[in-house]
Amino acid sequence: MIDTQIQNAITISNVTKTYNARGLGAAKTALDNISLNIPRGSMFALLGPNGAGKSTLINIMAGLVVKSSGTVKIWDTDIDQNPRQAKANIGIVPQEISFDPFFTPSRLLDLQAGLYGVPARERRTKELLELVGLTDKANAYTRSLSGGMKRRLMVAKAMVHMPPILILDEPTAGVDVELRKQMWDNVRELNAGGMTVLLTTHYLEEAEELCDRIAIINRGKIVANDLKENLLSDAKGKEILVTLDREMAAVPASLSAFNPVLIAPNVISLSYAPKDVAMGAVITAIGAAGFGINDIVPKTRDLEDVFLELTR
Repeated sequence: MIDTQIQNAITISNVTKTYNARGLGAAKTALDNISLNIPRGSMFALLGPNGAGKSTLINIMAGLVVKSSGTVKIWDTDIDQNPRQAKANIGIVPQEISFDPFFTPSRLLDLQAGLYGVPARERRTKELLELVGLTDKANAYTRSLSGGMKRRLMVAKAMVHMPPILILDEPTAGVDVELRKQMWDNVRELNAGGMTVLLTTHYLEEAEELCDRIAIINRGKIVANDLKENLLSDAKGKEILVTLDREMAAVPASLSAFNPVLIAPNVISLSYAPKDVAMGAVITAIGAAGFGINDIVPKTRDLEDVFLELTR
């Protein structure tokens, strides 16, 4: 039963992880004093470039990596004080696909449930296989499954003990468009039922479409953490496309402060920081350059724009 008194599904406080060099050079800090709260019931995205620290953080929560300092609570259970219960509170779908090729999906899920101490009468093997669309493959050897099917089976495997938190580490890598859509429909259904979902992905459009909160990690530090809408609206720059009254042979020097890019002979892209520059100043600069304006269209910033801005 889900405890409604718990506000944060995961609480990470001042966590640092440093890998000792052992004669190979300077020590490497993978996580640098990061703090992060993941609200109960949220669909939360943790984004970052390769090597930013995402997998290290997930492996700490899974008990596979020992943090250097700080505290981590999984469903209000400290991973140091009660590691067994903390592990039982999460289901993790790792990046790597790993199965015994001679087990069937049905047998694999039964064995996984047994490892978590789920009594035979309480196991939900058939239900989980139906959830991930593998009912017709229940008794096939896992080695015969496609890559997408194996990914979906990994999701079912992570859920055999019905944890309140599901962590998906690049779950759709190598999955085709149709199977990816099916997987996300399944995940949305789980989230609607109260399950907290933590997602890492390099498909930024997925995170933007699915998640309500987004954190971005870069070089071991959290550089952004907010509601998706706030993150997109608080971006530092605004870009507009201006259609001029005639063609522009070259960009005038008077517009250089607005990062001009000539998109077409009579269309120019300009960007500026609204907190520092008013739209009127941009219009005035265009007029001072001797051009009239036929149209102005604001370019909608997406998550990719924000991600690149914060991680470059």
